[in-house]
Amino acid sequence: VVAITNHRNELIVVNLESAKSIVADRSDYERISGAAWSPDGNWLAYSFYNSNQTAVIKLCNLETGETHFATEPVLRDTSPFFDPEGKYLYFLGRRIFNPVQDNLHFDLSFPRGIKPYAIMLRKDLPSPFIPVPKAPLTKEKEKEGNGSKKHAYGSEEDIPKKPEDEAEETTKKEHSAQEEDSEDRKPSLVIDLEGITSRVLPFPVPEGRFRSVLGIKGKALFLLFPIEGLIHSPTDSRDSHDPKGTVYSYDFETHKYEALLDGVSSFDVSRDGKTLIYSAQHRLRALKAGEKAPKSDSNEPGRESGWLSLNRVKVSVQPTAEWRQMFAEAWRLQREHFWVENMSGVDWQTIYDQYAPLVERVSSRAELSDLFWELQGELGTSHAYEIGGDHRQGPHYRQGFLGVDWLYDSEFERYRIGRIVQGDTWDSNTTSPLNMPGINVATGDAVLAINGQRVSPNRSPQELLVSQAKNEVQLTIESAETKETRVITVKALSSEKEARYREWVEKNRQVVHRLSNEQVGYIHIPDMGADGYAKFHRCYLAEYDYPALLVDVRWNGGGNVSGLLLEKLARRRVGYVFSRWGQPEPYPFESPRGPMVALTNEQAGSDGDIFSHCFKLMGLGPLVGMRTWGGVIGISHNHDLVDGTRTTQPEHAFWFKDVGWNVENYGTDPDIEVDIAPQDYVKDVDPQLERAIAQALRLIEEKPFLEPKPEERPRRGRIQGLTPRG
Repeated sequence: VVAITNHRNELIVVNLESAKSIVADRSDYERISGAAWSPDGNWLAYSFYNSNQTAVIKLCNLETGETHFATEPVLRDTSPFFDPEGKYLYFLGRRIFNPVQDNLHFDLSFPRGIKPYAIMLRKDLPSPFIPVPKAPLTKEKEKEGNGSKKHAYGSEEDIPKKPEDEAEETTKKEHSAQEEDSEDRKPSLVIDLEGITSRVLPFPVPEGRFRSVLGIKGKALFLLFPIEGLIHSPTDSRDSHDPKGTVYSYDFETHKYEALLDGVSSFDVSRDGKTLIYSAQHRLRALKAGEKAPKSDSNEPGRESGWLSLNRVKVSVQPTAEWRQMFAEAWRLQREHFWVENMSGVDWQTIYDQYAPLVERVSSRAELSDLFWELQGELGTSHAYEIGGDHRQGPHYRQGFLGVDWLYDSEFERYRIGRIVQGDTWDSNTTSPLNMPGINVATGDAVLAINGQRVSPNRSPQELLVSQAKNEVQLTIESAETKETRVITVKALSSEKEARYREWVEKNRQVVHRLSNEQVGYIHIPDMGADGYAKFHRCYLAEYDYPALLVDVRWNGGGNVSGLLLEKLARRRVGYVFSRWGQPEPYPFESPRGPMVALTNEQAGSDGDIFSHCFKLMGLGPLVGMRTWGGVIGISHNHDLVDGTRTTQPEHAFWFKDVGWNVENYGTDPDIEVDIAPQDYVKDVDPQLERAIAQALRLIEEKPFLEPKPEERPRRGRIQGLTPRG
């Protein structure tokens, strides 16, 4: 019998012998997840959304087909797992509302919030977390417990054996297993359903960011992740982006909670609970479950270390057969996951019949990608992408950058520094390395050589910086003023993007302040992901108290945090907090002081579309610029094809009360349309920004911002002529 959960929010049980299936349960809200079998195979536990906000643990009795709530809805209960002895059902619950004060602005959040819990499956079971007094072991028992040989894996039975000994041992075990099979069969699990939701106890461990809980004999295992930022440094390696958790164990005998393994991305245990396997930095390792990793300096695959050699796995691939299957799968994924069943009126079967014959004419992986794009383009819907796959890898040269605008001096045949990018000079990742203390390079200086290789008219600095990203490079500098030469050492950037972006934002901010006579603040939001969320707050917390605020979402790359930003911008200042010294503070705290104007353009898309449209719809202020991109049907990134290709299925369509579905494939119109002409770019002028500033200044005149009135403060003294009672 096999249990399957699917995208239709169903739990399906399939009998492989009879080839029959039943839908055991279905949620009206979200996917069912975490299906787990009981030790006797008669029960299924799973996480079930009973509303858009809450998920509970449910039980399904396969003999009767009945389903039952095992927990009451608090927030979200997930990841159920049966204790192998059939006494408890473990799960993770988002139930701990213990707020943490934010360090940068006035806010509280719940960055941990999760604990593992245990459900007592029978009424007669006491709490497993209360130690039970036991008599001390006798000397004979201690000798029995300590008498066997020890090895890195634990007992002597784990020591690698000779092939002939191993074969003999295997034969003995098979005979023994056959003899004991009938005796060791586990009896049917007993679950007392009455009152089960009140028999939930938390493990006596701190709350945290738990990802999974599993059970082995006498222990429960948890995977816990640290609280980490979502933005990775340019200096991070690829492996550093992988989540690195710690496997902890809770011992029901000793009641000890201890760390077993570090650097773990995910883990699981075998059906018999004896072997644990985990992934770390794209590798797999198998160890004895419930024990710490053997102390070994070797990371080489083998029995001593437990690391598995995946290089031994070889696969024979027939590209044409693989491409045929991948094409059919990509078509099928759209059919099953597209946000509306009628495929927005597209005859999807006819589209398949039209494009499928072309697969036989595909001669390279790149051509298959073209075919995917053509197929999915027939839907006329945004976010239908094709990403990755088994493409032939060409040479990759990691270009180094110095964060300068180069100026070629034809008279002296020199490459001079025309301008040094500033960015954030206090952050080495977002500024030119030439801004580092002690470098003392000036505009007009010439770079004569890089790493001892001469720069010439036929050999530019960019050529000599190929493959130098993140490397220290030696520059031979000729001073424009003194003509003296010297050698300096700097660390080349892997990208100038962030430094130039920060410089562009700072330039815009200064322009807005100058042209508005310090009356308008400026913020730019590059996307609606973690980076955009961070950059919004960096600007907003410094700019919100200007008489007006200009919110720039041009070139916004989308994401999913627009609602969080709009929530903050929608705060309405209704008062002030006064103290004897210092300036009054606004209430609500960090609320905008006055009117707002938003800037958008045709390169603001996805959640950038949504932000632009809702800025108008919520009445936060006028929208200036050009009509947005027009793509608001979102995706989930759930499915990969056989070669690692990911095709995305538009699954989540946005509807708005004013235009319905019509932001998709159209965008949102600005209240004031202003374009930037090619000649404006040449002149380095920004008519959109200038028009938005003018609009903000006009709104200040029309709608004066709320100003505190400290002149008349209350008097609490006694009224003259009155005497106290006596």
